This record gives sequence, structure tokens and C-alpha cells, in this order.
Amino acid sequence: MAVIARHFRITGRVQGVGYRYFVLCVARELGIVGWVRNLPDGSVEAWAKGSPNVLETFQHELSFGPYNAQVTGIEVTEADASIKYDEFRILR
Repeated sequence: MAVIARHFRITGRVQGVGYRYFVLCVARELGIVGWVRNLPDGSVEAWAKGSPNVLETFQHELSFGPYNAQVTGIEVTEADASIKYDEFRILR
């Protein structure tokens, strides 16, 4: 099975609403490795590695977020899948 990586930038009301923790939980449930972090401009950035089907599901979940979030956009770019991570985590 192919493994790919994608970089996500999520915009909207995604800081101060538990969005990073939501992303962490979804990623761990799907078996994805990588990271998520807040950006100074109020958006959230994530890097994720997994199978194409799983990353499609992940992207779909990112578009919703937790109850108080309001996602207005997601930019997705292909990323370097040779980078190694053992887990998914929140970067500070």
C-alpha cells in the first residue's frame, strides 16, 4: 500500500476552540503520523502521513473540526513522505 504525505493549512475560527486536539484525536484514530500547530496568522498547519484513502478521510474531518470551530478553507499540498515520524503530536 502506498504511503503519502500532505501539508494542510486550515483557516477560519480554528484557534482557541480545541481544533489542534481534535486533529490529534482524528489522526490517532486513523493511524496517521505527523503533527499539527497554530500559526501566528490565526490559521492551523498540519503535516500528515498515511495511505491516500486515509488522508482523504482525514482532510474531510479537518473541514468540520470540533463544535466551536468554523473552518472557512483548507489548502492542501503534497509533502515529502520520506520524513519519519512515530506518532502524531501537537507542536507548540
